[in-house]
Amino acid sequence: MLKRLIQSREALLTGAIMLLLALIFSRFPGFVTPANLANVFNDTAPLILLAIGQMIVILTRCIDLSVAANLALTGMVVSMINVAAPGLPIALIVVIAVGLGTLLGMVNGLLVWKLAIPPIVVTLGTMTIFRGLIFVISDGKWVNSHEMSPAFKAFPRTEILGLPVLGWTAVIAVIVFSVVMTRTSLGRAIYAAGGNPRAATYAGINVGKTQFWAFTISGALAGLTGYLWVSRFAVSYVDIAGGFELDVVAACVIGGVSIMGGMGTVVGALLGALFLGIIKNALPVVDVSPFWQLAISGGAIIIAVALNAKANRVKGRIILKRAERAS
Repeated sequence: MLKRLIQSREALLTGAIMLLLALIFSRFPGFVTPANLANVFNDTAPLILLAIGQMIVILTRCIDLSVAANLALTGMVVSMINVAAPGLPIALIVVIAVGLGTLLGMVNGLLVWKLAIPPIVVTLGTMTIFRGLIFVISDGKWVNSHEMSPAFKAFPRTEILGLPVLGWTAVIAVIVFSVVMTRTSLGRAIYAAGGNPRAATYAGINVGKTQFWAFTISGALAGLTGYLWVSRFAVSYVDIAGGFELDVVAACVIGGVSIMGGMGTVVGALLGALFLGIIKNALPVVDVSPFWQLAISGGAIIIAVALNAKANRVKGRIILKRAERAS
């Protein structure tokens, strides 16, 4: 039991987070109060949502570099809709955001599935296209707080049991996709498509179609996050969330999601996002240079990739040893 616990990536990352909180507590005890930790979780909610979608994509041996651009484009569109029609129900705004994000994700999925273009090329291209579309529709102008309706800005800030709706959205997403990935045929297909595409094909799984649905889910979550982001920060502009896709990939890798596909969990993506969120929020508080945030994040990524590589090598050696004994 102890050996299995030590080998668990989620357990190791939980221990690392607890150690990080202990170090922060020694410098600034107020950071680890329940109220402040709830604020940290709420601040990290957008990263958690995008990390879940990215995890699903990476599991299929793909990557989505357009998530932040999807977020930005969707956020700009719903912001402009709110300015033009401030009386539009928030529920409809959310539906539009999720629908547009889903459509953008489908574009990525179709290009990867039907045209067999490498995912990194597809999403790098659509990332640039989405950013360009923001400039075209907005003419480079910002949508500022005073232009947004009070209801549009209030929704993600509304508190339920001490946690804003933004945070609860991340909680619900973690629960829903934990069930999807472990209890549904789609979840099993995603793991199979990334773990061994050839065997998955022999088992009757359409790998390309599975990748399409992975990109679609990632797009839907990016669209939802787009509305939540611009409404919470009450601003929308061309470069919103610029470079955020790198944090999303980092959260997945730190959380134990294998870049080779087929290995990773929703809980791991959650913990990876929380690790980065705590670093981002804590270091300025304890008067540590922001450059250390980049160093710590980069070091965590290297360690995570090294652990994944070691796990793969160990499996290979075991197979070879068994083959030698059999001969």
